[in-house]
Amino acid sequence: MPRGKSFRRSEAAKKRLAEWRKVDVEPQQPPNASVSQSGTGKRHAVKRWSKSLTGRQHKLVLPCESPDKKFVLVVGDSHLRAIVDGFIPMPEGSLSFGLHVPQPGACAMELRTELLHAAVPRTPDAVLVIAPSNNLTSSRTIDEAGADFAKLLLSTCSRWPNVCVTDFAPRLTVEVEQQELLRQQFRRVAARMGYFSFAEHFPMDRLEAVHLSDSDGMPIFAGLLWSVAYEFLHPPTPKPQPAPRASPPRRQVLPKVVVKGEVTVPRPSNPFEWTVVGKARKVIVDATSLLESFIQPNPVWFSSSVLAAMDAAVPSHLPSPDPTAVPRSSKVNCMQVVYVGWFNCF
Repeated sequence: MPRGKSFRRSEAAKKRLAEWRKVDVEPQQPPNASVSQSGTGKRHAVKRWSKSLTGRQHKLVLPCESPDKKFVLVVGDSHLRAIVDGFIPMPEGSLSFGLHVPQPGACAMELRTELLHAAVPRTPDAVLVIAPSNNLTSSRTIDEAGADFAKLLLSTCSRWPNVCVTDFAPRLTVEVEQQELLRQQFRRVAARMGYFSFAEHFPMDRLEAVHLSDSDGMPIFAGLLWSVAYEFLHPPTPKPQPAPRASPPRRQVLPKVVVKGEVTVPRPSNPFEWTVVGKARKVIVDATSLLESFIQPNPVWFSSSVLAAMDAAVPSHLPSPDPTAVPRSSKVNCMQVVYVGWFNCF
């Protein structure tokens, strides 16, 4: 009986599943009591420390006092135990490091409790607080982790003046997106004192570095701690800003008007011209010609008897009377004033 399409698909799926389940088995090395290896680098065996107030194992390591070196105190969690136990040395130089480290699982609030009761005999020149990555699992929300971290920083600053924050190394057991959200929250909390990022130095494709193995990851982490401490204690001096150069006075450029084509020049106005505006056209009339045609100053038009009578009434050699002195009720006198004024014009 021929097989159907569904049967063939089922067989193909079984073959693919069998291919996925194949595991490359490498030769196993003999176990070592002091070194464990699981594909992410080598780590030394965990050593037991004395218990502290929180019930967790805790260790405080302080360097010998050296007048020519600055004392730096590093506050972190259990991933620093390779440095505390002496398997990974800190870089040599002008700095000496002390470490305040609890055992695995310590969150921000437990670090705060341990730090408040830590017996540090001298004031460090700088304190590096490593952001607690254990809050990825101990805190219920990102905001809760940020609030606990803020309390840790507040307690640290209440004890020592110069405090800065360093990033935590990536973890393999937590989603990368969740780790980035926690980093952003810690960066916001520590924005005023400075936040030094470490994540870009531990790419996720290098498992032996991300796991902070003694062979690969921890030497990188120790070097970053030294670099951050040195940069924090020796900030780069800002370059002096050059004095502003006095700019030469700008040349004032006046706009130049260029006229192309014919220019209509307005006709000069004549005070003796009248303009008569009609519906269809505008006519300009010369007022001088009208005056000349209206009346001519010719005494021949008046008879000698009229001139004699008017001269008898108002002698021509006398000054012209003031028009305002003439009463308004006398019409004859007003006419006389008009006539007298008219003849005086000639």
